[in-house]
Amino acid sequence: MYQQMLCTANGPVTINSLQAFGQSGAVNVNDLPYTIRILLESLMRNQSRLGLTKEDLIRVASGLSSNEPVEIPFLPTRVIMQDASGVPALVDLVSLRQRLMEEGIDPNHVNPVIPVDLVIDHSVQVDDYGTASAFTNNLHKEYERNQERYEFLKWAQQSFTGFRVVPPASGIIHQVNLECLTKVVQVTTQDHGRMAHPEMVIGTDSHTTMVNALGVLGWGVGGIEAEAAMLGLPVSISIPEVVGVEITGQLNEGVTATDVALTITQLLRKHNVVGKFVEFFGPGLKGLSLPDRATISNMAPEYGATCGFFPVDEETLKFLRMTGKRDDEVELVERYCKAQGLFHFSDSNKKGPSYSNFITFDLQTVEASVSGPRRPQDRMQISAVRESFPKSLSRSSNGMNTQSTPLKDGSIVIAAITSCTNTANPYNMIGAGLLAKKAVEYGLTVPKTIQTSLAPGSRAVTAYLQKAGLLPYLEKLGFYHAGYGCAVCVGNSGKLGEEAEKAIQEHELTVAAVLSGNRNFEGRIHALVKANYLVSPPLVIAFAIAGTMDIDMACEPLSQTSSGKDIYLKDIWPSSEEISSLVDSTITSDVYREAYENVFEGDERWRSLKYDAQPIFRWDDQSTYFKASPFFKVGPQEQQPGDIHQARVLLMVGDSITTDHISPVGHIPYESTAGQYLVEQNVEPANFNSYGSRRGNHEVLVRGTFAHPRLKNKLIDRTGGYTLYVPSGEEMDVYSASRRYQQEHTPLIILAGKDYGMGSARDWAAKGTYLLGVKAVIAESFERIHRSNLAMMGIIPLQFMPGENDESLKLTGLETYSIIGLNEPLSPLQKVRVEAIKANGSRISFQTVLRLDTMMEIELYLKQGVFQSILGHWKEKKSLTS
Repeated sequence: MYQQMLCTANGPVTINSLQAFGQSGAVNVNDLPYTIRILLESLMRNQSRLGLTKEDLIRVASGLSSNEPVEIPFLPTRVIMQDASGVPALVDLVSLRQRLMEEGIDPNHVNPVIPVDLVIDHSVQVDDYGTASAFTNNLHKEYERNQERYEFLKWAQQSFTGFRVVPPASGIIHQVNLECLTKVVQVTTQDHGRMAHPEMVIGTDSHTTMVNALGVLGWGVGGIEAEAAMLGLPVSISIPEVVGVEITGQLNEGVTATDVALTITQLLRKHNVVGKFVEFFGPGLKGLSLPDRATISNMAPEYGATCGFFPVDEETLKFLRMTGKRDDEVELVERYCKAQGLFHFSDSNKKGPSYSNFITFDLQTVEASVSGPRRPQDRMQISAVRESFPKSLSRSSNGMNTQSTPLKDGSIVIAAITSCTNTANPYNMIGAGLLAKKAVEYGLTVPKTIQTSLAPGSRAVTAYLQKAGLLPYLEKLGFYHAGYGCAVCVGNSGKLGEEAEKAIQEHELTVAAVLSGNRNFEGRIHALVKANYLVSPPLVIAFAIAGTMDIDMACEPLSQTSSGKDIYLKDIWPSSEEISSLVDSTITSDVYREAYENVFEGDERWRSLKYDAQPIFRWDDQSTYFKASPFFKVGPQEQQPGDIHQARVLLMVGDSITTDHISPVGHIPYESTAGQYLVEQNVEPANFNSYGSRRGNHEVLVRGTFAHPRLKNKLIDRTGGYTLYVPSGEEMDVYSASRRYQQEHTPLIILAGKDYGMGSARDWAAKGTYLLGVKAVIAESFERIHRSNLAMMGIIPLQFMPGENDESLKLTGLETYSIIGLNEPLSPLQKVRVEAIKANGSRISFQTVLRLDTMMEIELYLKQGVFQSILGHWKEKKSLTS
């Protein structure tokens, strides 16, 4: 009804005209936030498939002004995954094929119905560093450790249609997505010709939001949700509040995009944008390059938003040209977005969209920033770093100060230029290179006790740093190229120097890491490093030169020259003009075209990988990397949906429990439950690899669930993956306690504080919780992705009423719990009663909010989760065609 023709350089295309819909008198489309306009176009395009009426579309378009939550089906046009989260999703699809074959259904029918890209970037570790051979050696070890996983991915690439793999040593998922894979506007062939529409991307990594900088609506989901979308099931969302952030002013000299992103993260956390859309607009956008915007959008999970969206404008078109997109592709984006009212004119005097909430952010207020030592939102000026350092964590203040290992509290042991958050920003990277050049010219050095690494997010970065003549200066300070991947940002830090590790352990030192990453949760970067700080790439180098966090860089020297002259930060900090001039002269479209010319082919090692070209993957019973998914079977831990009685508390935790706490990343300790399982499988400790690399084996991951060494469980007086088996009062590891409870058919719950599940979009945080036998999580508040993952696994998320928590209700975690009200017909966000019975028979009764936020989530719960729902869907299809 609202379709129109749009003329392009490649001929006419059909569009679902938002303007025609608005002119029909239904709604003023120009009042809608850009993100809602994109959702509305998707519903118009899929109206027939979804069975929607015009009234449904009007209800969605006017949903922001309604007091009632409006639930809509969201159909992405593409899914993007990285290897750590993508492998378990593929294991589930392979297991589904096998399960369907047992039911007499052709397994070849199980294929993604929308394009899926997987980028291998989470496996490289910084084993070698500070040498010219670091990249080659780390890549060799990566293939050596992960050959079985890579053969599986090579098999999947050949077995599944519509599935592409970007091989190792190509780049980081979100940077590759930004610079290469994303088109902004897609053209697909429909029954009646070619149709143009916006890209809408979901990814199995929370920082998928980086693509929002291009005007593409997308966000991170758990692998569970992505699997459903890949199989054609719509993702159900409630139209969120949209917070408008007006950008004004311009940046001061010496301020980086990282400083802006960290400041915005702190600001929006205080404004509580969790689960909301954030849109940036205003005159200040003119002063933010698209890579600057990408740094801000990438951090959306850190400020809690579903997305951090920048509408398409002239800067978007400039970036598309710079990264090598064809003229006709750029022209399509411009014509389509202008025709649809999706193009932002910063100089326009027209009235802008109507937002649920409105915030003004003045770029001129931003100053050099550092976030840490445990959370991205804990931002401070560089002058406050010394005061922030957690000296109280150490029992020793003297440290060790020998000639070979001069370490003490506050010493930096890891300095990493890492993470697509910042390596996708040429201004940050060129700035770091220029700072390194000035430092080397002064004769400054970095202490040998620091693990220094450069992990570019794409081959384009090394190409333009080399072209600019800056790589030799970075290398002179120890920042040799260590690999194309997330590396230190996801905890793949490898080992520190032997003497450094010995000193830290023997003297119980509180040492630090500085990285240009997006997360600094405790224990994430390295098990021996208690304090982690996020800074811009130039500041990574500056802190590395200083060698300590015990410094006020605003007024104290970083180091001295050989002649004893004090050198301050301002002496080596490059000017904005220097940076911009070098960016303009070195970064051209040819740099990006050459970097991505053969991005799907890989090197000789990738091309030579062997695989069995069969529709059903042949599981190796001896494999410790892959086992068939347990989620398509109904096991003994299953129970019918309904009220829960006589449940015990498996864990009682506080605020800011992250998905890292729930499902750790990094190396697998020998003494851990997962480590001991691998020993039993005759795996040598040297070959344990990381938790991320073993996500295709549920036996390892369930034993690693809640095994974080810094986890604090209120049921016991020790840290780590331990709990109390309440009936006997014994302390034991979480996995063993859960097994005992499950053998006794005792349902389990978790009690938690605020922001439960913040951090990575890690489906195993929910999958592992499910396999431990947990039926419900009661928390003060949930982060969006983890709450959704729990719901999709059939685990009930319950939220304490405002002002209530375990302390106010005087809960000890030793009670038995009943959850009442789940037998009745359920509705989103209804009240559910919880009864806790103490050992003496006294009762505590309290209300909670059922955080199944949509009817689709309720339906999934009633079907015992998404996996049983998918299996039931295929069985139903078979019965209809029989």
